[in-house]
Amino acid sequence: MQELIQQLKDKAGITDEQAVKAIEAVKDFVKSKLPPVIAGNVDAWFEGMAGSAASKQDAADDFLD
Repeated sequence: MQELIQQLKDKAGITDEQAVKAIEAVKDFVKSKLPPVIAGNVDAWFEGMAGSAASKQDAADDFLD
């Protein structure tokens, strides 16, 4: 997710907080257009993005230790 936030900041010239709010708005919009059964997958996808960014950072921290 950090990569997406960084791209938004670079391309739109916005702050971290604004980028996060933009991502949340897009996520909520997409979820509102999908059937409830599928809408949960959107949350899982965004959580997966955040989890993979966090695990990469954890791996880098472990390596440095």
